[in-house]
Amino acid sequence: MKIIVTGGAGFIGSHIVDAYVRAGHRVAVLDNLSTGSKKNVNRRAAFYRADIRNPKLLDRIFKQERPEILNHHAALINVVESLREPVKTLETNVMGTTYLFEAFVKHGRGKKKVIFASSGGSIYGNPMRIPADEHTPPNPLSPYALSKLLAEQVIASLEADRKSVRYTILRYANVFGPRQKTGVAPIFARLIRRNTPPTIFGSGKKTRDYVYVGDVVEANVKALTRGNGATLNIGSGRQTSDHEVFRAIAAELGFSKNARYAPARAGEVQRIALSPRRAQRTLGWRAKISFREGIKRTLETTSA
Repeated sequence: MKIIVTGGAGFIGSHIVDAYVRAGHRVAVLDNLSTGSKKNVNRRAAFYRADIRNPKLLDRIFKQERPEILNHHAALINVVESLREPVKTLETNVMGTTYLFEAFVKHGRGKKKVIFASSGGSIYGNPMRIPADEHTPPNPLSPYALSKLLAEQVIASLEADRKSVRYTILRYANVFGPRQKTGVAPIFARLIRRNTPPTIFGSGKKTRDYVYVGDVVEANVKALTRGNGATLNIGSGRQTSDHEVFRAIAAELGFSKNARYAPARAGEVQRIALSPRRAQRTLGWRAKISFREGIKRTLETTSA
């Protein structure tokens, strides 16, 4: 298949590109390199440096590539920055998604399909029941979370209108692993390797559902041929606290100092885990790599 991966120079997207290339697909990467790195891009993939807010450029790229699959990972993902710059976040994540969809509808070929990377870790807010399933009412607490929810709705509504494009929406938990630059795990690891105690925002009891990037890649591979019209949580169903993240990384690196603490940040979810049952039924997918094993693999492939 011919596939365009947006955000394919970034943490998650680049791993997906590698898997698609290994499977024999023809892949083109579209990334503005604002957070991604050209070094992450598979040498066998075509590369376009482009911003998804530029519809004319997108039109030219899609006209040239004529993909069958659009795997959309390009986004502004920082919750705190989305509170400071909500317009930029919404323009990129919502309008950018709309521009991509329009270019894909116009120039894509075959049984066109969109695979969209959404955020189950933020869309549900602080749900009453954990693990949250796909029936949990959305409660976005930040412009970032809202932008992902709106982008989902854009894709679903345009698909219903155009009929010519299928979609699968993957609501990720907190993805971690090699090539990750931001997020609790890589930040803690960098500081600990410098013998500097990391800062925990809040009490340390805040929880996340951590899913290893290799497992997320597998979901994206399966979604090429399954899950049409489905919105699916991609998570482990288990909560891991900031304290547990710190202790796991400290133990692996032989760090004995205590963490530092700072006030909790606005817009952050306090407790979350995602039920993977629908993904298990629909894609035949489940998270295979435990948090501790994922941390070990990540630390083995990264340095200060």
